[in-house]
Amino acid sequence: MEITIGANIKRLRTAKNITQEQLSVAMNVTCAAVSKWERGETYPDITLLQPLAYFFGVTLDELMGYNQEKIQAEIDEIIALYRQHWNDKKGREIIVKAYRDYPNDYWIMHYYMWNVGGDLADNDPVVLLEHKDEFRAICEKILGGCTEENLRLGAWNMRAKILHAEGKTEEALEIYKTKFTDWFTTSGQKTEQLFAKDTSEYYFHVQKNMYELVDFAADKLGRTVFFNPSLSMEEKVERTLKCGELMLNAFEETGEAFFLMLARSFLGRMENDLYYRGGTEEQITAVMDKNLYVTKKLEDMRAKNQALNHAFDRYGEAISENFFKFNIDYRSNATGGRRAELLKNPEYRAVLDKYR
Repeated sequence: MEITIGANIKRLRTAKNITQEQLSVAMNVTCAAVSKWERGETYPDITLLQPLAYFFGVTLDELMGYNQEKIQAEIDEIIALYRQHWNDKKGREIIVKAYRDYPNDYWIMHYYMWNVGGDLADNDPVVLLEHKDEFRAICEKILGGCTEENLRLGAWNMRAKILHAEGKTEEALEIYKTKFTDWFTTSGQKTEQLFAKDTSEYYFHVQKNMYELVDFAADKLGRTVFFNPSLSMEEKVERTLKCGELMLNAFEETGEAFFLMLARSFLGRMENDLYYRGGTEEQITAVMDKNLYVTKKLEDMRAKNQALNHAFDRYGEAISENFFKFNIDYRSNATGGRRAELLKNPEYRAVLDKYR
């Protein structure tokens, strides 16, 4: 947040049609001091803020250039930009600066903590321990004053991560047991139970929950395949493509979007792990091809199935508006890391071009 008190003093002094010297006499400071204020080289002593505001007939907020709506708009813009770059170097630069400029905004605290801490999974204990005092202070601020439940849960999650890094795993697990819900008391389950079972509302929410849960479960299926220590990388890819084909066949035979959601989430998880955990370019391209094929079919189904369409609401407007297009653009516009390197591969590019 830019401090504009110097510019405001100059503006107010000019509007009042007085010189720097006259203002310096009124505030009992030197003319040079007023000049430095207006050039932004120094700030008035805190004891002079109220007298200055009174002298100019303005509030302290106006004198300081504080505008809540403008500041919130700046924060919202910063957060939107950060979300576009959260997983690259630019994202780190954005959120570190934002935390320096707006250290008391709860969302910025949250994003800063998890960016530095290494996101929600695979956190490096060394990093967590290195920043534990800073992170705990942020958690205290959030838990002490924030009413946004997602941010409060994020603070509890970080507390548990730090405890685990300290070797206090039982205490960490206790946080998850007492502060987080189980599978059967989720918002989706309770929403579904709100309606009588013979109503259209009940059927809509049952479907929506099913699509969201299969999305989640298929992600876990992908992890059980990829992290199976008994399988070689070649066997993991072979199993991935076979499972994807079986899921597609089930969709073709039944017309159930359930199987498409299952295939998309499973293939998406496997493609992602191949990118970052040692898959060859040929393997990544093969799984991506199958994944994009499924994603295109799923996007087409969304127009015909309201519950399926709303299962994508949690991804945010930019992604949920056209999930297939987002997937194509995300890969095609990569500017760094392995995804950018893959764009140099003709076979990889050919698959992307096929689905544009």
